Amino acid sequence: MNKILSYVRRCVEDYDMIQPGDKVAVGVSGGKDSLVLLAALARLREFYPKPFTVEAITLDMGTGMDFAPVAEYCKRIDVPYTCIPTEIAHVIFDVRKEKNPCSMCAKMRRGALHTALLERDIHKIALGHHFDDAVETFFLSLFYEGRLSCFQPVTWLDRTGISQIRPLLYCGEGHIRHVAQRERLPVVHNPCPANGFTKRQEVKELVKELGERYPNLKSRVFGAMQRLPLPEWGPVEHRRMPPLEEDED
Repeated sequence: MNKILSYVRRCVEDYDMIQPGDKVAVGVSGGKDSLVLLAALARLREFYPKPFTVEAITLDMGTGMDFAPVAEYCKRIDVPYTCIPTEIAHVIFDVRKEKNPCSMCAKMRRGALHTALLERDIHKIALGHHFDDAVETFFLSLFYEGRLSCFQPVTWLDRTGISQIRPLLYCGEGHIRHVAQRERLPVVHNPCPANGFTKRQEVKELVKELGERYPNLKSRVFGAMQRLPLPEWGPVEHRRMPPLEEDED
């Protein structure tokens, strides 16, 4: 956990993600990524030179997931927790019967989450996208949109006044999985029927295959995004390669 915490702090500082007095909400899906992010930020607030507070918010998609262990964990680490019930899964799979549900699901979740944030006067949300997510998103944009693009480390949404930050960008998925297991975080199984059958899963498998042929492929792609840089990918003070070892995957 100390290694993850050092990566999170370095990423937060490189991209100037947190300001004094910020109230930072963590979007907690119940998956390993968001729970590791929550654990890291809860610890970071204890000693970070810019004081900030942390809250956790979950959107219950209506798929029968049990978030009681997440609520208990938040209580243990002294983080306020809110679970908001929705019918997003019902709308997507039963009403609309979407054949490609991920895009619509993301839009509906984003809208519901932003509404919840504004109702609580919170204007900064930390999302659990990590190093591997960034590389896979770059390839998704290239293959399916013909663009050199990726989500940004810090995104300002002018229509809502909300900032999205991604403090896990220097953390590899393998390392995150290991920490979640070792810390015994209350990961909740996601029964979404689209899990494992998405374009992102196809790209994840392709990147893994290419990485076996071209060592350090992911680190080189990530570094290229920083050095080019893609919009908002140049760190505030200087451009760095992420401190990541490929064997963590």
